[in-house]
Amino acid sequence: MVDDAAAAIDFYQRAFGAREDFRVDAPGGGILHAEITIGQSVLMLGDASVEEAEAGAFAAPASLGGGTSVALHVFVPDVDSLAERAEAAGAEILQPPKDMFHGDRTVILKDPSGHLWVFLTHVEDVSQEELQRRLATAG
Repeated sequence: MVDDAAAAIDFYQRAFGAREDFRVDAPGGGILHAEITIGQSVLMLGDASVEEAEAGAFAAPASLGGGTSVALHVFVPDVDSLAERAEAAGAEILQPPKDMFHGDRTVILKDPSGHLWVFLTHVEDVSQEELQRRLATAG
């Protein structure tokens, strides 16, 4: 949930190449429900309302003091290009793209709405044994 779903969708289109697939406008204004596709992942979003936030149902990160308990993980074909595009559109890069022990090249960023995103490009298959070995030597 976000405070301005229309602005968020615009950002996701510019930053992540999102495609808007579906939108239901709220009777009083704003977006009740929308669906976007990034890579092969479908995400649902909408405007957080005061009533829902007060009921504890949905809240935007800003209403939580800027924090969030969720990071969205999305596989994309080229994490480096996505990171450049996202930063140019206004995303904050928290971890630049790098190859990770689990076999994926990964970037971590925060969007203007305060949501954390982890975008990954798979670069190698890693066996369970190799994963454990890498974890033991990481640090």
